[in-house]
Amino acid sequence: MAKLTINENKTCGTIAPEIYGHFSEHLGRCIYDGVFVGEQSDIPNVNGMRTDVVEALKEIKVPVLRWPGGCFADEYHWKDGIGPKASRKKLVNTHWGGVTEDNSFGTHEFMELCRQIGCKTYVNGNLGSGTVQEMSEWVEYMTFNGVSPMAELRKKNGHEEPWAVDYFGVGNENWGCGGNMTAEHYANEYRRYQTYVRQYDKDHPVAKIACGPGTEDTHWTRVLLETCYDHAPANTHGFMDLMSLHYYVFPGGWDDRGAATEYSDERWYQTLFKALGIEKMIAGHTAVIDQFDPEKKIGFAVDEWGNWFDVEKGTNPGFLYQQSTVRDALVAGITLNIFNKRCDRVRMACLAQMINVLQSVILTEGDRMVKTPTWHVLHQFRHHQGAELLESALTEAGETGTEKWTVPAVTESVSRKDGIITITLNNLSLTDAQEVTVQFTEDAARTVTEATVVTGSDVHDHNTFDTPETVKETAFSDYRSDGRKLTVTLPKAGVVMLRVK
Repeated sequence: MAKLTINENKTCGTIAPEIYGHFSEHLGRCIYDGVFVGEQSDIPNVNGMRTDVVEALKEIKVPVLRWPGGCFADEYHWKDGIGPKASRKKLVNTHWGGVTEDNSFGTHEFMELCRQIGCKTYVNGNLGSGTVQEMSEWVEYMTFNGVSPMAELRKKNGHEEPWAVDYFGVGNENWGCGGNMTAEHYANEYRRYQTYVRQYDKDHPVAKIACGPGTEDTHWTRVLLETCYDHAPANTHGFMDLMSLHYYVFPGGWDDRGAATEYSDERWYQTLFKALGIEKMIAGHTAVIDQFDPEKKIGFAVDEWGNWFDVEKGTNPGFLYQQSTVRDALVAGITLNIFNKRCDRVRMACLAQMINVLQSVILTEGDRMVKTPTWHVLHQFRHHQGAELLESALTEAGETGTEKWTVPAVTESVSRKDGIITITLNNLSLTDAQEVTVQFTEDAARTVTEATVVTGSDVHDHNTFDTPETVKETAFSDYRSDGRKLTVTLPKAGVVMLRVK
């Protein structure tokens, strides 16, 4: 029997709400048809934003949203997306599907979406094909409250007051689609570009995010810090606040991703094994950054993560549209537990992507919408946002899997907020329930105030527009308590959340 020991007397940091962030790129049907349908649509909307989608995003308490990319960010020129929609440039989205981008969703629309959701804003700037002046003027357009050319242009376009830009990314994947740069070249470009991302609002400074690595190789991280960290010895706010990390799960590699809904037991465990690999990646880059920044002033933004499978049959290969099953629920649970337990460095994460792309939380088709299993896991885990991470240790849990792909049978994380302890547990086994004894260090009476589970009758289960609730969060009761100790029986392939007071 596995044993989970929770030390309520030792906190290990605060779980930043932004760890539960999302990513929206001009890719496939993420923006258009996904969240934005335009003011004239018959689909219920507020200022062009789908009402059903916005309400579903508010339910999982989306804390921050990243836009406009992704690879699209480093070919996006922001002035194409402002002013009257009829006069905005129509372009070809060369990265994703070769379709027309009409720029009807731009800066004003993004800020309106974030306003409706009630989340922070993360704008990704164009370093790959843009100029320093272009990036600088965009920040001025969005955040300057005074008399200047860009502020006047913003007012002319209908928004008198500046917006709050909470995070600004200086480029994206500049080692790849963002310019195929060397680490040395990008590091010097970052120093130059970030200089002109001005702090116009001293009461609400813009946190700057540098493009970090996309693999376990630490060369990029080391060169970036060697080039940039000594430029600001005190690491004053707004030079480099976060460094991005990207991590996708390709079960058999880029050329062997497999179908989203059809997979063998071997592929199940292979996928979970690869998902667990994000822990090793974070640990490796943390070891490097610790040498430069032992005071932990710089954090990681894992601003692209999730499963990447083959697209659904009959869909545009460039749209990256895939279904979401119980397997995705487990990957979400595993990954979020890792982020929680690494909250000393991981300060933000953005699931890729929000709607209709990769491991999305929502799928749409016309006026219909469905919440994926991943949505339900994020709903379970929302209680961790802003909570204190508690010291916890899992012992005697054992392993599960196949001869080639062996994984821990159970993973966990524990936090406390407003006097309530939230425990999230994942059973990675396809075949066996797992019994876990939860022991607290303080000898006090305990009451379970809420318990839920996300699983399916079959691990291939997923939600469709005709059967939208095949996989959902349901009440969980397979536990017993003597008032001081809990014994929990986790169903096979299940994600369980308990709240204890």
